[in-house]
Amino acid sequence: MAERRPEGKSSLAAERDPCQAAAVNVSSAPHRLTLLEIAAIVAIVVIWGVNNVAAKVATEVLPPLLTGALRFSMAAVFLAPFLRPPFPERRALTLLVLLATAHFGLIYIGFAWAKDVTPLSVSLQLWIPFTTLIAWVWLKETITRAALLGLGVAFLGVVVMTADPHAFEDWPAILLGVVASAAWATSTVIARRTRGVSPLKMQALLALGAAPLLGVASAVSEPHGLEAIGRATPLVWAAIAFAGLISTVVATGALFWLVQRREAGRVTPYLLATPVVSMLLGAGFMGDVLTAQILIGAAATIGGVAIVALAERGLRAGAASN
Repeated sequence: MAERRPEGKSSLAAERDPCQAAAVNVSSAPHRLTLLEIAAIVAIVVIWGVNNVAAKVATEVLPPLLTGALRFSMAAVFLAPFLRPPFPERRALTLLVLLATAHFGLIYIGFAWAKDVTPLSVSLQLWIPFTTLIAWVWLKETITRAALLGLGVAFLGVVVMTADPHAFEDWPAILLGVVASAAWATSTVIARRTRGVSPLKMQALLALGAAPLLGVASAVSEPHGLEAIGRATPLVWAAIAFAGLISTVVATGALFWLVQRREAGRVTPYLLATPVVSMLLGAGFMGDVLTAQILIGAAATIGGVAIVALAERGLRAGAASN
């Protein structure tokens, strides 16, 4: 099977995979992570962990598809300056926009359905092993035994977590998280074949495409959206602004800066702490129930994803978040 060729990869820079367009200049960076790099990693983990909770807060008041439309409308305004040619090939861009729209639409529906933040946040990390699996099947890329082990552990962890009597109440939302992860992984594989597009430009294109698509879907399926907007509190608007600006723009910009300096394999494992932040916030402020079985399943999933991320160093990944 064909080996990975990092020089031929680009990026899908929404929050999850903005790593592939950057040329990694390892020689110019010290071997150990600097304090500034560590601070950037911590900031990304915290921002994306908080963003999962923000999604739950927003979708408790606003319809989920409308929430996504508002988020990407805000992001599109701030990312518009990056919309300069050249642009990706039309077919690839269309597929990326559709998959990204489906991904985020499913995520927001999932948070609207879920009673707790934790199980869904953990399931969203499956996009990393899904990317490895799809690249193996579709692009005939090499997959290591360690990565296969990680795949099995990660998916088993989700099964164990979902089988908990309390978490089982959220199984439809968890299933949406798994499907959303598969959609994002597919878009990631497509993006790896798209060259010459910077992460922030790709994010701008995706935001510009996802906002109207989610808006139309909301208008068709969520007839009471305008009424819900009227009921939105300042906290809800803050949650949307956080997702559209802080998570989409700031955290991804920090990740792009990191992978310009470091190999993605040096950064990705640390970002797997994102669902831990969501878990702590969910239990502390959202009333999440964390049983021993949920914690064991979550730990197995995160550990399995970490094995994949460490084994597949060629995978240019940003962690699960949103």
